[in-house]
Amino acid sequence: MIGWLRTALAVSVIAVVTVAMAPAQWFCVRTGACRGRPLLRLWHRTATRLMGFRIHVRGRIDDRRPLLIISNHVSWADITVLAAVADVSFIAKSEMAGWPIFGWFSRMQRSVYVERDRKRRSGAQASEIATRLGQGDAMVLFAEGTTGDGTMLLPFKSTLFGAATIALAEGSHEEMWIQPVALAYTRVQGLPMGRRHRGLISWVGDQDLIPHLAGVLKEGAIDVEVRFGAPVRFSKSSSRKEVARQMEEQVRAMLEDALWYPPAQ
Repeated sequence: MIGWLRTALAVSVIAVVTVAMAPAQWFCVRTGACRGRPLLRLWHRTATRLMGFRIHVRGRIDDRRPLLIISNHVSWADITVLAAVADVSFIAKSEMAGWPIFGWFSRMQRSVYVERDRKRRSGAQASEIATRLGQGDAMVLFAEGTTGDGTMLLPFKSTLFGAATIALAEGSHEEMWIQPVALAYTRVQGLPMGRRHRGLISWVGDQDLIPHLAGVLKEGAIDVEVRFGAPVRFSKSSSRKEVARQMEEQVRAMLEDALWYPPAQ
């Protein structure tokens, strides 16, 4: 009963905050009058707190641009968690645009939607990502190409790094930066989250969003650690496969360390 009451309260408050912020954020996106994404960060911070996420950050997002951020992917919650701690936009699958609440705010966050099953559009999509990188937007790429179980890292797809190569080829920059970040969900209601409990937060396969979201809300407090790694310089002569390997190694090391040594309570 308490879980359902918590869920109803969180959803109600998030809806009210969304409606209150929507006109101002729409104006910011349409006119470009707002520097950074203060309203979006406020919304994501509010949403994560109402949903019960306690975020622990190690390191910081790099100040240099262009910047491509490479992350592991566990759940829809990754987007809200990352947007709560840094001004970022996302390279997301096209289905996200239709998500309740989160889809609307992802559009207001100027996410780039990728239709992975339509190869004929891949070049245009990569070019759009490259343009955004050249404009100074920090773009987040989930390099596994899908969600994992939160324990094991799936192989990174080097083809997804093509936007970095295109950004340098089409823009005025001679180099850019690629920074890894690891997301680790470590505790639920203060207790260490073992592998068999990570199904609570991991969102894999064809699970429906609303039932999964309701399950997370019912649980209450979930600790998540966000670890920023060392940025790597990427130039026109850099090997896409080598950089993908370096990013995968860094993210795996940070993820394993966070899971073995979760933040103290």
